[in-house]
Amino acid sequence: MMQTFLNTGLITAQATHAAEPVPLAVTVMFSLLLLGLIAALALEEQLHAKKSVIAGCFAFVSLFAADALDLLPIGSVTNVFGEVVELPVYIPAIDWNVIAIILGASLFVDVTSRSGLFTWIAIRLTKISAGDPRRLLFYYGVLTVLFSAVLNNVTAMIIVGSLTGVSLNKLGRRDKLLGFLLVEGLLTNIGGLLTLISSVPNIIVGTAADISFIRFFLVTSPFVVIATTITLMMGARLFAIHSLVDEEERQEAARLVADFDENDGIESPFFFWFGAIMMVLFILTIATTSVLPYISELGMGYVAMAFGLIVLIRYKAVADEFYKALDWDLLGFFMALFIVIDVMEHAHVLDLIGRGIVPIIELGATMGTGLMLVVSAVASSVTDNIPLAAMLAKILSGLGTSSDSSLWWAVIFGANLGGNITPIGSASTLVAVTIIHRYKLPLSFAGFVKKALPYAAIQIFLAVVYVLLFLG
Repeated sequence: MMQTFLNTGLITAQATHAAEPVPLAVTVMFSLLLLGLIAALALEEQLHAKKSVIAGCFAFVSLFAADALDLLPIGSVTNVFGEVVELPVYIPAIDWNVIAIILGASLFVDVTSRSGLFTWIAIRLTKISAGDPRRLLFYYGVLTVLFSAVLNNVTAMIIVGSLTGVSLNKLGRRDKLLGFLLVEGLLTNIGGLLTLISSVPNIIVGTAADISFIRFFLVTSPFVVIATTITLMMGARLFAIHSLVDEEERQEAARLVADFDENDGIESPFFFWFGAIMMVLFILTIATTSVLPYISELGMGYVAMAFGLIVLIRYKAVADEFYKALDWDLLGFFMALFIVIDVMEHAHVLDLIGRGIVPIIELGATMGTGLMLVVSAVASSVTDNIPLAAMLAKILSGLGTSSDSSLWWAVIFGANLGGNITPIGSASTLVAVTIIHRYKLPLSFAGFVKKALPYAAIQIFLAVVYVLLFLG
């Protein structure tokens, strides 16, 4: 992501390599390296290796090969003050704004969750439902979408999924648990479409297309409302989750959920309200970053890191515990991935893929955009949607795609919704399957695809129609 590097005021002293032709054989060799990375990420479980290790190995090999073939613009750089700085070539390859957003937001959410705020909301909704299964499904479904939008998909699935297991066991509705957890897993990816920071593909593509937080929300929220409603209605019907009709059953269910205590997870009333206020301020500040004086120049990464630091003050003496809990594997994966993508750009691999995408784009605003969305969804269902989003964002930027083009939205919708086709399509659906297996419920890979495919097909169809009618 060289553009981010340029925006900081640093420019390379040697840029001649970018204009030099690259032999086709070299481009093909690096293309095979990229395919190897995608295949290895798809087989992560079988390889018993973390994403950061897999991507790191490919970044290491890619950098060495690119340097040996003289593809990289290695040399000193000059900053805005005219000072010559020696900087490793892989540093500007990393999009540090994305890294800062993920790091700061992760810290903020982790610390804020200690206030008991999110558990309190979930248990309050459980009590308001009075234990009615259908009402509970709709409440938990909406909660999953909202948590996925303001937290992250995995955290949302863990919180709601865990409470679902406890609630249904207490209500004697264990037979409905599979349906609840599957629907909630699918809704995490719909909720991931709600805001610019709801999912990593959103951050990557939205940043590349220069889409503001407010604009992102205004564009995606109508679809999220429609898709959530249809998914919940399908879930209630296909899994036979009905409302209680017997008065005695309703009273017994209400009595059982009334025993839940939403205050159990609150260690301090002050910190609870502090967490609630900070969450509102965080969302408002992120939403208005592009128009705030000075803050707009520093970006969303600065905002996320600032809020992470502010809430850490509450646990300043044990801050290292939160550092240990950070998903360093995810951050390491991102940094290595950005390096690989940057190498692929210099090896003209992205240019080669871009030439393959051009025929899709040339099909026209309607056919081209629709096909791009479907292809993105199918591709993200069998491999990690993060490298897919990063690669397509880089290609669309290289093709000079305008920020108001519907192609950006096709990639965003496809990368998110494709995770609902298979259990490996997104981390949150994988977590949902893990919780399902924890309760010893039978669900194989093929079984997940069979149950989830009707939902995914309708969601992707709706997305195509929505993008073509309202964003085309």
